[in-house]
Amino acid sequence: MGELRVTSDATCATIAKYDRPATFINSRSIMAALKRISLSWWIIIALGLGILIGWLFPGPALHLKIVSTLFLNLIKCIVVPLIFSTLVVGIAGHTDDMKAVGRLALRSIIYFEIVTTLALFIGLGAVNLFQPGNGVHLNAPADTGAELANKKKSFADSIDAITPHSFFDAASRNDVLQVVVFALLFSVALARVKDKPRQTMLAFCESLSEVMFKFTGLVMCLAPFGVGAAVAYTIGEYGFDVLRSLGKLVLTLYGALFVFMLVVFIPVMLIARIPILAFFRTVREPALLAFSTASSEAALPDALRLMEKFGVPRRIVSFVLPAGYSFNLDGSTL
Repeated sequence: MGELRVTSDATCATIAKYDRPATFINSRSIMAALKRISLSWWIIIALGLGILIGWLFPGPALHLKIVSTLFLNLIKCIVVPLIFSTLVVGIAGHTDDMKAVGRLALRSIIYFEIVTTLALFIGLGAVNLFQPGNGVHLNAPADTGAELANKKKSFADSIDAITPHSFFDAASRNDVLQVVVFALLFSVALARVKDKPRQTMLAFCESLSEVMFKFTGLVMCLAPFGVGAAVAYTIGEYGFDVLRSLGKLVLTLYGALFVFMLVVFIPVMLIARIPILAFFRTVREPALLAFSTASSEAALPDALRLMEKFGVPRRIVSFVLPAGYSFNLDGSTL
């Protein structure tokens, strides 16, 4: 009887296992399939849905701007603490040789200057060859020229603009360049401090950077919603007509970007022995995010995390990326 009962219990368990509702099994398989979709694909899906919503429902799409604004605000609140903490840990925590920091800064500035100049020449060549502005009429205010003239800065003004007047003021305005300068000076000073005070501050900054990377991961889960809302609002506000009229300009820009990648970025990666396919796989999520939100600031926190994961030392990532964000604006130059 005992053997019969055991057999019966096992049979009942087996029957119960396979007697679950089909909807339950299907929902689990659907959830498992959704979890396997990468963030890059979610962003692409959100782009397509945003275009459809903006096209089919332009009125309601205008109300989605708040979603993209909230997402961008969350991204912006990450930038300053993440840059400051990673830069301090990268410089003061991983090297006592300040000459190495100086060499890194010099090489970065030389690279930025050369690459930005090449981007300028490629952009000028493309615009003179295809003349994409023909047929596009934009009404500018009459005093635009006077405003631009008044905005011209001297070299002294530029130096004053990068000098942090107050760390908290620069942080509140998300002035990345001033934060980088302050963090550099702070790191050099911290590297000269000995024993417990230095270790305490390094431990704080390292803990802050780890928390901010986790914070970035949480905010990036909302990226598809922010991207879809931003695209839907743009299409709902301006429609496809203005996009078609500017299509030649956009295609010229993307063509120039493609040429720039072929003749500048890929040779640089080959010289530096960077695995090209692995690199592009790594940066596809920040690139999609920057493209869809029209903000490189939105891509900066995730790019910092992914470049460190790619294998670039933290002291290099935390200096070169924020500095490039402020100095090396190749896309804007093109």
